[in-house]
Amino acid sequence: MKTFRIILITALAVLSNLSANDSDIVAATLILEAGGEYAEGAMQAVHEVILNRAVKRRLTAKQVCLQRKQFSCWNSGKIAALLAKSKRHPRWHEAVAIVHSAPTNYTGGADHYHADYCDPYWASSMQKTCKIGRHIFYK
Repeated sequence: MKTFRIILITALAVLSNLSANDSDIVAATLILEAGGEYAEGAMQAVHEVILNRAVKRRLTAKQVCLQRKQFSCWNSGKIAALLAKSKRHPRWHEAVAIVHSAPTNYTGGADHYHADYCDPYWASSMQKTCKIGRHIFYK
């Protein structure tokens, strides 16, 4: 029994050192971008943007999330620290459930968004689809 316990502890240590899987990075993006938003569909809407970009760009959802300067939450490059922070967030399990649920369509096909206190250069060239909480969505 003692040998089994040592093997189990070793296996868990190895697994914890593996790089984050796709769903963890996507769930962390939902938390870091909209975890403080409590408007209905806020995190789902960010998930929609990730999925829509993945299709358009022929990338995985994780690749979309970690693309340079696409989601400001990852701009520091401190992926491990931000992932750990996200996993401690009280809405972590909700974000994971969103990632593993059927896609929603709160945004009408949006592939871009920004906070309502920002004015990005690209917004005027896109069609606004909706506003959810503090985020404005476009396609």
